[in-house]
Amino acid sequence: MPEMHVSLTPIMAGIYLHIPFCKQACYYCDFHFSTNVEIKKELIAAMGEEIILQRDYLQGETLHTIYFGGGTPSLLEPHELEYLLRVISENHSVQHMAEVTLESNPDDLSVEKLTDLRSLGINRLSIGIQSFDDEILRYLHRAHDAQSGIRSVEHARNAGFENISIDLIYAIPGLSSVNWKKNIASAAGLKPEHISAYTLTIEEKTTFGNWLAKGRIKPVDETLAAEQQEMLMEMLAASGYRQYEISNFAVPGFESRHNSGYWKGDKYLGIGPSAHSYDQVSRQYNIANNHQYVRSIREKKIPALHEVLRQSDQINEYILTSLRTDNGCNLETLKRDFHYDLITLHGGYIRQLQTHNLVALQPPHLRLTESGRLLADKISSDLFLIE
Repeated sequence: MPEMHVSLTPIMAGIYLHIPFCKQACYYCDFHFSTNVEIKKELIAAMGEEIILQRDYLQGETLHTIYFGGGTPSLLEPHELEYLLRVISENHSVQHMAEVTLESNPDDLSVEKLTDLRSLGINRLSIGIQSFDDEILRYLHRAHDAQSGIRSVEHARNAGFENISIDLIYAIPGLSSVNWKKNIASAAGLKPEHISAYTLTIEEKTTFGNWLAKGRIKPVDETLAAEQQEMLMEMLAASGYRQYEISNFAVPGFESRHNSGYWKGDKYLGIGPSAHSYDQVSRQYNIANNHQYVRSIREKKIPALHEVLRQSDQINEYILTSLRTDNGCNLETLKRDFHYDLITLHGGYIRQLQTHNLVALQPPHLRLTESGRLLADKISSDLFLIE
């Protein structure tokens, strides 16, 4: 990895790079991507130029995380990753031992590729295994099989990676709880430092969304989804993982610093088509079109919409994100920074939640219990400031 300029300031931020290319379309994915890689060279060059154009967005704050997401960042060649890392280092101060994550698919992780990634300074891998069942993988239209998923983790270990995360999906039509239990056991057996597990959400503009509209599939029953989530929490806790956020589990000390920054409200800069940026007072949304993105950057223009956040937006976002974490919502922070007294405004409702063992109030924190985490979105929205 190129030499980084280290800042002494304790304030930190992150940078996210959206790599919008995939070998094939997974049937559940609604992220921005293309299977056409003809303009990959031009797009990577444009992302480097955007890093330069946006160098002042974070106001000189130190980067403590760099995250390659997508899409499928592991499709990039080593020299393309090296180029983007070099441009970052030339235009930003980067913390010593910053967390540098690359999202990857198992079928991309050859021994040679993993060696190259390590040499570039990638120190955290997020591997999209999704399932250890070949039938489910085919149903999701993944490009790998279960054995290649297992081998990818083993090869990453042999290449020297000491911070590995794997992704899983549950509440999939046709996935029984017995099968899901086997998946959890397989994941824990590989001993990754981090596991992210998500319920399948069927989005409208996906293959599954199309199938749902035509009646070809049905969404999983909410009771079954909750059963599989509870099974996940219990089994991973028994294997030594801490659920530090509703969908994320880690061996203590290996929580994702990049994602934790989102939940804490840290600033971050998003680079690439469809990437989002946040500076604590506003959001910026890059256009989700590869060709238009490249053309705009060539004209030295950031192709983005800009939204200044209202105080209610900031309050509600803090409630939503903080309650998803095991630290919970800091009531003093809400009063100090946003002049929003949750106890005064929602004391009766919070007492009802306590009665039903859905929240724990341990001043200054309001936390969701294990049962409450199953209803996190509803509880959060009930506490929102409505204008």
